[in-house]
Amino acid sequence: MVSEEEAKAMIAATDNLKHKCIISILYSGGLRRNELINLKITDIDSERMVIHIRNGKGGKDRITLLSNSVLSDLRKYYIKIKPVKFLFEGSKGGHYSSSSVKKIVDKAALLAGIKKKVTPHTLRHSFATHLLEAGTDLRHIQVLLGHNSSKTTGIYTHVAIKSFKNIKKLLD
Repeated sequence: MVSEEEAKAMIAATDNLKHKCIISILYSGGLRRNELINLKITDIDSERMVIHIRNGKGGKDRITLLSNSVLSDLRKYYIKIKPVKFLFEGSKGGHYSSSSVKKIVDKAALLAGIKKKVTPHTLRHSFATHLLEAGTDLRHIQVLLGHNSSKTTGIYTHVAIKSFKNIKKLLD
């Protein structure tokens, strides 16, 4: 897991607008790498401020969060790059490669001075943990992640130690 500050440092350390958008969406939307590379331009819903994930893991559709700062960067990216079908396309069009996404995350972590291993899935895990620590209901996080079972989402509760500080301790 990375801290919220580390995730922001990775985004800030990335000069390439496309790469910045990729890292931002992975973290702020909790996307899986495959979901990211399959995003279409039409999956960004700026009116409702959500991202539509279509045919995610298990063939499921869901929606997740779209932050204002990510939308702002995406608009700049769209004007500059003009993707045709997929939001993030390879140099010859079509899908962006999964390995390129991993390299982008690796480089951003390195530039941000993060010593631990950071993967695209680390950003998803961090998204869920940070939402939980901020007081977001576990059921909402379950829906955002596209988990069928609350048991799957429940793995994040053991990591959300930061939020324990806000709980009134009995006998104190």
